[in-house]
Amino acid sequence: MTAGGRRAPGAGAAVAADGGERASATGRARRPPAGPGHPQARRPEGGSRHPWRAISLAVAVIGLVAGVAWALLGSRFLIVRSVQVVGADRLVPRSRVLAAAKVSVGEPMIGVNAAAVRQRVEHISQVASVVVSRDWPATVVITVRPRVPLFAVGRPGHYRLVDADGVTVRTSARGAPPLPVLTVPASRGGLAGDPAVRAAAAVLGELPHSLVGQVRWLSAATSAGVSVGLADGTIIDWGQPGDAGQKSAELAVLMRTHAHVYDVSTPGVAVTKQ
Repeated sequence: MTAGGRRAPGAGAAVAADGGERASATGRARRPPAGPGHPQARRPEGGSRHPWRAISLAVAVIGLVAGVAWALLGSRFLIVRSVQVVGADRLVPRSRVLAAAKVSVGEPMIGVNAAAVRQRVEHISQVASVVVSRDWPATVVITVRPRVPLFAVGRPGHYRLVDADGVTVRTSARGAPPLPVLTVPASRGGLAGDPAVRAAAAVLGELPHSLVGQVRWLSAATSAGVSVGLADGTIIDWGQPGDAGQKSAELAVLMRTHAHVYDVSTPGVAVTKQ
């Protein structure tokens, strides 16, 4: 104190031994700015303020993936409960398709191998094509297109009824043939895939509709030489498939002559024979 009883300036502030803090006149300490190494130093702007948020998001994603996997593979909700067959008929019954498909009721829907099921069903010779699909949540749909016989091919004691590809759909006892009789050269490889059979099927589809019901036989010495016999004995030399419109028009004109043979195999040079 001074002689007058007053405090000397600065007498109310005590300096700490380390020089770090000073006590104010009110007794409160004033803290100096925190240095870079101080625990209360400001965090860098790029630092993560919420580290648990990223962890929670990762856990949620993992849980979602696990839930989907369980629903598809382990859940009792997404399993095969029925197998639907579309297109089955007398020659390709539903029971035969199911036996070939080998789809088990109760297996996970996601586990059904559609390609493998299709291949197994296609082994049925009377089936032309197969489509396998899933009707979620619990049905497998197998759509089949049965082969349609077009011709009767004579064999000892019976007829083989074949489709446009030469595949035998069924057999029929000898007698009145149920379909137009097809004659083609004998092939060691069989009729399936024979170009002559396919050519005959194409010609049958190109004939005028008014004549299709009258066809009794077809002969295909080659794929380019198809002849057609009608019920009244008329013969049409159609040649190879193609130019159906022009051939049909020329045939309509020629048939007014009531000839026995009509040759339209070369469009523009159609002729008749008695």
